[in-house]
Amino acid sequence: MPVAENNNYNSEVEISVIGAGFAGCEAAWQLANAGLRVRLFEMKPKKFSPAHKYNGFAELVCSNSFKASRVNSAAGLLKEEMRRLGSLTVPCAEETAVPAGGALAVDRTRFSDLVTKKINAHPNIEIINEEVTEIPHGNVIIATGPLTSGGLAESISRLSGGYLSFYDAAAPIVTFNSIDMNKAFFAARYGRGTDDYINCPFTKEEYLSFYYEIINSESAPLHEFDRPQELHNKNDDFTVYEGCMPIEVLAKRGEETMRYGAMKPVGLTDPSSGKRPYAVVQLRKENSAGTMYNIVGFQTNLKFGEQKRVFSLIPGLENAEFVRYGVMHRNSFLNSPKLLKSDFSLRSNGKIFFAGQITGVEGYMESAASGILAGLNLARHLSRKESLILPPETMLGALSSYISDETVERFQPMGANMGILPDIGERIKDKQQRYQIIADRALFALDNALKGS
Repeated sequence: MPVAENNNYNSEVEISVIGAGFAGCEAAWQLANAGLRVRLFEMKPKKFSPAHKYNGFAELVCSNSFKASRVNSAAGLLKEEMRRLGSLTVPCAEETAVPAGGALAVDRTRFSDLVTKKINAHPNIEIINEEVTEIPHGNVIIATGPLTSGGLAESISRLSGGYLSFYDAAAPIVTFNSIDMNKAFFAARYGRGTDDYINCPFTKEEYLSFYYEIINSESAPLHEFDRPQELHNKNDDFTVYEGCMPIEVLAKRGEETMRYGAMKPVGLTDPSSGKRPYAVVQLRKENSAGTMYNIVGFQTNLKFGEQKRVFSLIPGLENAEFVRYGVMHRNSFLNSPKLLKSDFSLRSNGKIFFAGQITGVEGYMESAASGILAGLNLARHLSRKESLILPPETMLGALSSYISDETVERFQPMGANMGILPDIGERIKDKQQRYQIIADRALFALDNALKGS
């Protein structure tokens, strides 16, 4: 690991990492493996955020997928970079993976348990199960996520000059045995990977009926903790993050929008007709045993009764047993370009670092990756080394640059994508070939950066 070879640390230095989610666990792991003693604060199980239910660390509250595995994809490239930086969560994910075609998806309980076990077993990490209500003195990494609570949120707000907010939504989960496989079928889009997805095909008439019902369905009222402080009228609109949009919001943008989003039929053939369906809903394994499946892309804020009624119109889900309905919760993040450096430290105080979704990186692995850099760079700071600033050709370097770009005026969260990387300078029509060149360039740049650090 890049920081483990340095022996110039004071082992008695006070280091606090707040939050044992993806980012906090990765940050603590980097610091601990550097020989530093870390206090990792986690308020669970004494207190839970509105979205968290499980006692374990690195709890997944939305999808159980970490997206594509192949290195010539944005998500796959990021995971490979993390692996080379000594990630904790990437190998834990691989060890607890469930079949998901070309994606890396996990059994969420086994994954959380494994991360928790490794963190608890590290001799340099002390777990403190208390809610932190003020930013501690000394060296701190704040990785409290998009649902930072109470006094700490106020403390961060005073320090940062305020938050920006968006809304995130989770998809429902149904039991496998309740899916009518006489209507649904297993297949992977374009035949990539193994046939791990269940596909529910629609005729045009079925799709139009479903569309009508979903745009006329009733959403759940937002809780007060989910409502922006500036909105007082319960009929006021809310802002939705485009990358995790409720299906009903997408549907209201036009009759065809779902067919170009979560319900796109391209790359699939209905074996019962031998033709491409008019629209398709896909379901993906939620656990290793394959007893539960989540409805891919169907994040929602519909009332539970409405979810049962409307989603039971999906062919094959007429008698579906819902083990979890979709929910919506508030996410908050810093105006990072004005506040953070690309090493994730606070511009106004080099002893305070932030990591995870609170910085405006979007996604499980993106959050974890930011925790790696925050932990690694705090360790370097304590050894009087310059921060490790990754090249912009790397996915993590590009994300770090994005969240710290002072020229950004209207900052919005960003996940890993090929569009934030520098152009390769030549036109290559074959997308996979182009992405492979981009990935090779990124990993070459990362290896050189680590050699020089």
